[in-house]
Amino acid sequence: MEWRITTDDTGYTVQQFLREKHAFSRRLLRSVKDEGGSIDVNGEVHDLRYILREGDVVNVSFPPEKVAPHLQADTVPLTIVYEDEDLLIVDKQAGLATIPSRNHPVYTLANGLLAYYQKHDIHSTIHVVTRLDKDTSGLVLIAKHRYCHALFARMQQSHEIRRKYIAIVKGEPIEKIATIDAPIGRKEGSIIERAVSSDGQKAVTHYRILNTTPDGNHTFVEIKLQTGRTHQIRVHMDYIGHPLLGDDLYSEKDDRIGRQALHCHELTFKHPLAQKELSLKAPIPADMKALY
Repeated sequence: MEWRITTDDTGYTVQQFLREKHAFSRRLLRSVKDEGGSIDVNGEVHDLRYILREGDVVNVSFPPEKVAPHLQADTVPLTIVYEDEDLLIVDKQAGLATIPSRNHPVYTLANGLLAYYQKHDIHSTIHVVTRLDKDTSGLVLIAKHRYCHALFARMQQSHEIRRKYIAIVKGEPIEKIATIDAPIGRKEGSIIERAVSSDGQKAVTHYRILNTTPDGNHTFVEIKLQTGRTHQIRVHMDYIGHPLLGDDLYSEKDDRIGRQALHCHELTFKHPLAQKELSLKAPIPADMKALY
């Protein structure tokens, strides 16, 4: 990464410039210093307290990223809808876990991405920014290096990464357009399930009805997340009495679909480095479209 110092940046120390202007955390600066990276000004190494002048060129070289030993490359079909040198966006199929876990140690999106990185000589570990449940399909945002991941983390905190979902819910909600503002925490006695709880974290979900079947048995809704709690959409829609079709964790299985009917179909944000607006869409998958 390289930056030329302008009049507005004159007087900052290197550390202040990187931390205040470019969102470098103390941890990231330490990793550059201690793990084989470098920071120089005009091609020369200086103390981080060096005071910058107009026209100076600050260059940061990040150290090689280490892949966790438990993460192995695996051949997994990937549908990449966008890619540049800093990030990529994948349309994840239902039934594929995002990252390895005890229940799904291999053949996950992360395993497939590592194989893709190795094939294309991308020297990085896997930085998942927006994770989806195994049986939720749709767009997943991946940072290709730790600095981009750090910038995305900051954007997530300020709700600058906007996601829209399509869901099929049971019945027909009374309100055509509504907001669900109900805190979510762990369900007592469970390490997996979440529930609306007075001592949970703030959770806000916006939805609008798109289409209801003639028999009124199920409804397509578009959902926007204001916050990003675990299982937020599934918990909130169940909370108002309209659980997701096929959600066997918060409702029950359904013969019409073999999973919870949830798809992340739109992702919008400003590129943290190129500073251009990106808005990507993923078509509704066949198993959900068949019920429309």
